[in-house]
Amino acid sequence: MPAATPKRLRFGRDLRLKQSRDFARVRREGQRAVLGCLIANWQRLPAESPSRLGVITSGKIGGAVVRNRARRLLRETFRVHQHELAQPVDLVLVARASIVGQDFAKVERDFLATLRRAGLLKPAEQKTDDRQIVETLKQAATNKQ
Repeated sequence: MPAATPKRLRFGRDLRLKQSRDFARVRREGQRAVLGCLIANWQRLPAESPSRLGVITSGKIGGAVVRNRARRLLRETFRVHQHELAQPVDLVLVARASIVGQDFAKVERDFLATLRRAGLLKPAEQKTDDRQIVETLKQAATNKQ
């Protein structure tokens, strides 16, 4: 029996917010969450729409190289986790100065924590959290004694 084909992790230009009026609409009418190295602004969309992403990197965080790296990190985190969204959204991510020098894992952790706090992620599907594993091991050790 063939394995189930994974969802495509594409992020083409059609899935990006490009026009300033779209950025302004999301920031004006949407909701906002701040956590770690990013600020997330989002607006929920109808179920048949695709999720779209816009990224803002200010000159305050550094030169062109630093800004482009921040953009790439934020786009990549969205690309990898876009199928975990509970419903389609227009999402604007604003890089904060603390993103400078961060690796992908840290940016991804902040991204997921922000979306989880905002209630934008699907419920976890039988995923065990590290804290749950540690707690289970502690209970097992206590029961042996």
